Parts: sequence; structure tokens; C-alpha cells
Amino acid sequence: MLSGNLVNGGTSISCPHGGRVVPASAPSSSGVRADGHPVPTAADVFTVVGCRHTVGGVRHPCATVRWTPARGGVLIDGSPVLLDTTPALCFSAALVPQGPPVVAAGASRGVSSR
Repeated sequence: MLSGNLVNGGTSISCPHGGRVVPASAPSSSGVRADGHPVPTAADVFTVVGCRHTVGGVRHPCATVRWTPARGGVLIDGSPVLLDTTPALCFSAALVPQGPPVVAAGASRGVSSR
């Protein structure tokens, strides 16, 4: 059973270094909304803005986020919705894993799926 809080356009997400995660594509064109905000899915593209990560004094900012939803969750147009518990990783522009994003508490009401 999957459980967690539904991520929506009003959820605050950041990279592990404080950069802001934003949808680069329009969140789920299905028109599904939660708390008045569009509900993104794993099919949406997310970018990172303002990451200040450095390695040895050289900038290596997070650039994108890739979500890895489990099977059996809630779908919108065939794509899994994102929960605050959905595994994900932030990547640099060179596709180097940088760590998991931080999803702020207070995402939409809890959702459960079997």
C-alpha cells in the first residue's frame, strides 16, 4: 500500500542544497486540481532554480529532478501522481545524482492507494 501527501502546484519542493524545484512543463494537462492547484505527475518535467552546490570550489548545481513512483498508485491520464513519499533524485546538468529533493510538510491532504 502506498501512502503520503499529494504533491500539487502549491507544494514547496527544494533540492538538498536549497534550490527551488519548479515544474518546467505545465503540470498535468488533465485539469486535475487539489486545493486549487494543478496536480503534477511523474510525466511532468521538474527543474531546479538557485542551487548553490559546489564541489572543491567549482559550481555543480542541481538542474533537474527525476521521480521514481512505485507501481499501483493513483494515476492521472496513465501517469502516477507524486506523493511527498515518492522516491526522487536531483541531478546536475551532467546527470550526476545530487541527492533527494526536500518536499515541505504541508502538501495536500493524505492519499492512500492499494
